[in-house]
Amino acid sequence: MQIRDIGLSELKGGRHTTRENLLLEAYGPAGDRLFAVVDLANGRVLKTVEHPLLITCRAQWQDGVLSVDIGGQHISATPEVNDQNVTLDYWGRAVGMHVVAGPWARAFSRLLGKDVALAQINAPGGVVYGDSVTIVTTSSLRRLADEAATTVDARRFRATFTIDTGDAAAQVEDSWAGRELDVGSARLLVGAGIPRCAVIDQEPDTGARGTNLLKTLVRLNGSDMPFGVYARVIHPGRVGCGDQVRLLPGS
Repeated sequence: MQIRDIGLSELKGGRHTTRENLLLEAYGPAGDRLFAVVDLANGRVLKTVEHPLLITCRAQWQDGVLSVDIGGQHISATPEVNDQNVTLDYWGRAVGMHVVAGPWARAFSRLLGKDVALAQINAPGGVVYGDSVTIVTTSSLRRLADEAATTVDARRFRATFTIDTGDAAAQVEDSWAGRELDVGSARLLVGAGIPRCAVIDQEPDTGARGTNLLKTLVRLNGSDMPFGVYARVIHPGRVGCGDQVRLLPGS
């Protein structure tokens, strides 16, 4: 097995972008979901499933400069530090963040048609739904494409790693739960399956809805609709496309 694709987004709900390599810190992928678009009036982090146009926003965070493509406008600036700390709701969990002053809020508000702000998380993982690393496999993607009778873009699942599992059975990753996985120079502990929502039916570049993948998963996997698995980092390291993946023997 080997790593086929690597991806993340510096902006929660923003376009999932591919990487050639990635540093896994103890808390998860470095740079993943550092910023989020927030509704301060209602005290919550915006959900992609409710605001699919977030998917069109591509973000890059490098050397202290945040660059985001928002509604055809490229905005690049150094976030201004201020003292506006807030506690916001993210799927029923309180998340500490600080509001980012700068040119992004106006553009996001125009795109989404409501008054929003941009905020940066105070601690890594604040706006991560489950474990920090997610995995899908080519075996499972192949079966889903066959069952749905359509081409399936792996980016719909916004996985940290897409692993090429060759001729292995579909959803072979489900059998890895509780076992350790060596990826590049890092090691992961594989967890439970990932429940899915309507985001997988949104086109990964435009946010437009146009597939029935969620219904297909219900038919295949039941009402929980799991696809792919969570994992957490137990040994930090760097992972690159083409790196070998090794499942360690179980206890």
